[in-house]
Amino acid sequence: MRIRAGYEITYECPQPTPMLLVLNVHSSRYQDLETPDVIRTDPPIPVAQYHDGFGNLCSRVVLPAGRTVLSADFVVRDPGMPDPIRPEAIQHPVENLPNEVIVFLLASRYCETEHLSDLAWRLFGDIPPGWGRAQAIVDYAHQKITFGYEHARPTKTAFEAHEEGFGVCRDFAHLAITLCRCMNIPARYCTGYLPDIGVPAHGEMDFSAWFEVYLGDGWHVLDARHNRPRIGRILMARGRDATDAAITTSFGPNTLAGFKVLGEELAAG
Repeated sequence: MRIRAGYEITYECPQPTPMLLVLNVHSSRYQDLETPDVIRTDPPIPVAQYHDGFGNLCSRVVLPAGRTVLSADFVVRDPGMPDPIRPEAIQHPVENLPNEVIVFLLASRYCETEHLSDLAWRLFGDIPPGWGRAQAIVDYAHQKITFGYEHARPTKTAFEAHEEGFGVCRDFAHLAITLCRCMNIPARYCTGYLPDIGVPAHGEMDFSAWFEVYLGDGWHVLDARHNRPRIGRILMARGRDATDAAITTSFGPNTLAGFKVLGEELAAG
């Protein structure tokens, strides 16, 4: 399968404003790129890049005063298969987990496990450890939160999303991640493209958030927002929560003046 993806994001800045961008596909997908995934800027400005500790390609820019457009348009190959379901995947005892996985059991900026631990053990403590327990957490988060863009708030935590019952895809992910961590299932936040492939179109394209759990022989995709296997995920960033995987982080005043995301299946070529 070939997928065309990209974006056009416009900022208005009253003064030169440094930004950190995580807008490229993740390093794990580099081999799938059919055309280069390059950040274009209008007006042209220098873009310095580095890989962070999660394998995310980060870009440092200073947007000039006035209007700046960030954009990309590329083609990526994808197997075209739905997210795998692994009911046999076991949950490892904490003492047997790899060292690099432990950080994904800890509380983080948006995933405050201390507020949801008692609830998690009441709800999921009687479910056998493993894939079934993780799926039960996904089911709960999917039912607990009602989706709506009007409910987006950049400061909203997992506990707040749980109490309010409304949110966007990052809130579904944060809640499920937090509950998984409370139950000793390592979980990490993911963001990227999720085109409407194999499902009815549901409006304008946007970046999406999902998460991964460490069970059995490695990491596996789960999606509390949609709660069904999907086709064509293109990972951009992973991390402890949305702090590590924010598509843009600004260090000064700015206004988001335009935002478009592209994701569509192309004919085989």
